[in-house]
Amino acid sequence: MFAEERQQRIAERARSQGRVDVTALAADFDVTTETIRRDLTALERQGVVRKVHGGAIPVERIGFEPGVATRDAVMTTEKERIGKAALAELPDEGAVLIDAGTTTARLAEIMPGDRELTVVTNAPLIATTLAGHAMTTVLMVGGKIRGRTMATVDDWALRALADTFVDVAFIGANGLSVDRGLTTPDTGEAAVKRAMIAAARRVVVLADHTKVGNDCLARFGSLADVDVLITDTGLDADAADELSAAGPRVVRA
Repeated sequence: MFAEERQQRIAERARSQGRVDVTALAADFDVTTETIRRDLTALERQGVVRKVHGGAIPVERIGFEPGVATRDAVMTTEKERIGKAALAELPDEGAVLIDAGTTTARLAEIMPGDRELTVVTNAPLIATTLAGHAMTTVLMVGGKIRGRTMATVDDWALRALADTFVDVAFIGANGLSVDRGLTTPDTGEAAVKRAMIAAARRVVVLADHTKVGNDCLARFGSLADVDVLITDTGLDADAADELSAAGPRVVRA
């Protein structure tokens, strides 16, 4: 087994169990404890886990949220595939919302410039990416910029979204599950995401498979609120069927 594959399995186990133990992992994967410690160090550098005595805890379980640069370097190939698949959900013309996030940013990077679209976003980086499209009107949702995610939040953002109605909202999530629905670590961002769902005719969630099964602090919607979930092939067919039964059409890119 390659180190990358083992690390992915360790990350998935940490998220499902809430903690992983070095000794148990070494026995299960038939490697030395030093190898597992190196795996955990690599995962910690990626912002996936936080090392603790004897093992590690997934960052979602301890209220720690990786910054944009850290998240942008993780699951890059999967995020690019998700972004490409999301192009199929873009209208030929009309208005869309694009939530802040490293996966939604992949969609913005490859959006066609030959459609008459109005894009509303709470992400300065996404607004900058799309500002050069001659046929695209970009509306920036105001508010306080949250440094960790570079998203605008709080009352100014909520007031703007309350008077907004779009054809499609492309939304990111830190966690999603059948039991808890859509979640994120920050209550301010949860409020903005909730307002985005209310402002859209259709809701498309972009989330790689590592987000599935995670439950973060703040819930901002249920799977029944989602029309399409676009994830990657790391999500197995049984899990996809379970999510689909709760509401959304699931696309594994």
